[in-house]
Amino acid sequence: MTALPNGAGLSRRGFLAGAGAAAAALALAACTPGGGGGGARSAYGLLLPGDVPPQWDRIRDAVNKKLKADLGFEFKPEFINWKDYGSQSLLKFTAGEKFETALSARWLNIAQLIESKALVPLDSAINSGDYPNLTATIDKSAFDANRWTDGEIYGIPAVNSAARIHHHVARGDLVEKYAGGSITTFEQLEKFWYDVVQKEGIPGYINRNSVFDVLGAPTGNLYAEGWESPDLIPLYFSSDSLLFVPGKNAASSGSANAVPFWEYEPYVESLHRVRKYYQDGIINADRLNADPATLRAQFDGGGAATTSGITDGNDTSSHLAQLEKAVSGATLATLLPFRDGEGAKPNQTFQADNVVVVNAKGADNDAALQLLDWVSIQENHDLLQYGVEGTDWKAVGDDGYEATGEYNNFPGFALSWRIPLERKFSRMSESESGWFEWSKSYENFTLDPFATFIPDLSEIESEHSQITAAIAEYGNPLWAGAVEVEAGLDSLKKAVDQAGLAKVQDELNKQADAYLASQ
Repeated sequence: MTALPNGAGLSRRGFLAGAGAAAAALALAACTPGGGGGGARSAYGLLLPGDVPPQWDRIRDAVNKKLKADLGFEFKPEFINWKDYGSQSLLKFTAGEKFETALSARWLNIAQLIESKALVPLDSAINSGDYPNLTATIDKSAFDANRWTDGEIYGIPAVNSAARIHHHVARGDLVEKYAGGSITTFEQLEKFWYDVVQKEGIPGYINRNSVFDVLGAPTGNLYAEGWESPDLIPLYFSSDSLLFVPGKNAASSGSANAVPFWEYEPYVESLHRVRKYYQDGIINADRLNADPATLRAQFDGGGAATTSGITDGNDTSSHLAQLEKAVSGATLATLLPFRDGEGAKPNQTFQADNVVVVNAKGADNDAALQLLDWVSIQENHDLLQYGVEGTDWKAVGDDGYEATGEYNNFPGFALSWRIPLERKFSRMSESESGWFEWSKSYENFTLDPFATFIPDLSEIESEHSQITAAIAEYGNPLWAGAVEVEAGLDSLKKAVDQAGLAKVQDELNKQADAYLASQ
C-alpha cells in the first residue's frame, strides 16, 4: 500500500508558533547516537497510519519478546486512521508527546516538522557505523535523494523498490479475451478499454481524481505521452497546487524556465483525452467524489477492467483473492505500457513516498535507530511483516512467501520496507513479478535534473494558498474530465492569475535556477 497526498495539516506558521526553542535544543542534543530527548525507557512508541492488522496483539507480543531479548526494550505502535493521520500526527509532535518515530513525507508534514526542529537530523547516525544492517539494506542513492534543502537527512527512506511507477492493474482474463493476452503500448490499452466498455458494459478504468493520474510524473495512468516519453517530472510547491513544466534543456542551460502546465501541449492533449474518456464511459464518472473503498470493491467485484497500481509488489496480493470470489476464472495482470518496454529508463527523483522520522522529543532516540537497524535483519523483518513462520506464513523459494494465517501484514512502508528483504507474494502474477524486479534497480531509471530540488514556500505562502484553493475548485473538474477543456482552463487561468501566479512562477524559477547552479 502506498500513502497518498491528502493536503491536510495545520498552517505552517501556526505550527511553528507552537514549537519553541526548547525543541531545537532537544533536537541538537539528540543528533548523536545514544542521545535522547528525555532518557531511555522500556516501551518504544511510533505512529502508524491505517487500521490495526488482524492478529496484531499476538504478532506484537512475538516481536516484543524477541526485541526485548535482543535490544532490551519493547515497542508500542499507535495506529491512526488514514484520514486523520496527517493532522493527528502533527498535533502529537506539537504537543511534545514522547513517541520515538513516525511515518512522514513531503505529502504529509515533514516540512513543518523540520522547520520547527521537531525532528532529529540523521546524517551523523547514518554515517557512524553503529547501524550496519540499516545502511546495508538501503541504497546510498536513496539516502542522497532524500536530503533536505540544508543537506541533512531527516527521514529513513521506507522503500521496497528504487522507483515507484503508477500503472494499471488489469483483469488478466479480460486482457486475454480482448487483447490477445498482452498490452504493451498505450494505444493497445486504449483499444482494450473501448472494447470492454462496448462488450462487457463495465468501465475501462476506475480511480480517484488526481492530477498525477491525468498529467503524470513522469507517467500517469491516463497520460499517453508519459508512456511514450517518460522524461518529464513537473515542478511544484506542493502536490495539490499548480504544476509547472521546466524546459527540457534546463540542466544544460542552467535556466529552469518553468511554465504553467497548460503551456505544455502534451498536457493539454491529455486533458482532452480524459474529457473524451469521461463522455464515453471509459473512466468512472464519480471521480470527483469517489470513495477509495467503493472503487476497490467495484474492481475486486469484477466491475471494471483496470484500476490504479504502483510498483511496490502489492498488485496481486491486494486484489486477487477477492476478485476470484466474485468472478470465476478471473486473473490479474500488471500493465506498464511503455513504448520502449523495460528499456524506457523513465526520469525519477528517487525521493521516497514515505520516510521514518525520529522525534526530537522522543524519550530514547538511540532506541529508535536501534529498532530501525533491527528490522533491517531478514529474520526480524519477516517476523514483523509476515508474522510467525509456520503459523502465519511459509517460505516459497528463496524470496517468496505464502500467507497461511489471518495476519494481514504489518504496514512495512511505515517502518521496515527494505529492497533486499522484501519477499514476493507466492501467487504474484508473472507480469507483476517482472515489473517489480525491474523497479528495484536504480540502473533502470534516469536521475531527473531536479531530483533533490525542494522549493521553499516562505516567500509566497499567501499566493500559494490561494492558488491551491483555485486548483481545488477549477482544476479538479479538469482532471476528472467533468468540464469542457477550453472553458475549464479559462476559469482556472483567471482564478490563478488573480491569486498571484506571476509572483509564484517567478519565485519557483528563481529557486530552481539557484538549485541548478549549485549542482
